[in-house]
Amino acid sequence: MDLANIFDGLLTWMKHLIEYNHAVLYHNDIRDICESLDQTPFHFESKYRIHRQFGKKIFPYRRNRNTTWYIIYDYDKKNNIVYIQHIMPNHTTATNEENN
Repeated sequence: MDLANIFDGLLTWMKHLIEYNHAVLYHNDIRDICESLDQTPFHFESKYRIHRQFGKKIFPYRRNRNTTWYIIYDYDKKNNIVYIQHIMPNHTTATNEENN
């Protein structure tokens, strides 16, 4: 999932409708986290099978008590470069892990 898909999903999510301005702020928060991963002091290893198929590292961004976004990436430590491969919410992770 990329940031454009996340933004579209936020605007069309039927379970919990949010206003456009709130979707923009929510999206920008996720983007800001992605842009600061190279400054993260510790890079967690991917734990779940669904995550490992996209990348070796993961950053869990807890948005609220119900939602955590997993930013899945590969990290070139030598050059301090983060390659974001996928972003997915905990709801998708839980569904995939239960079915595997």
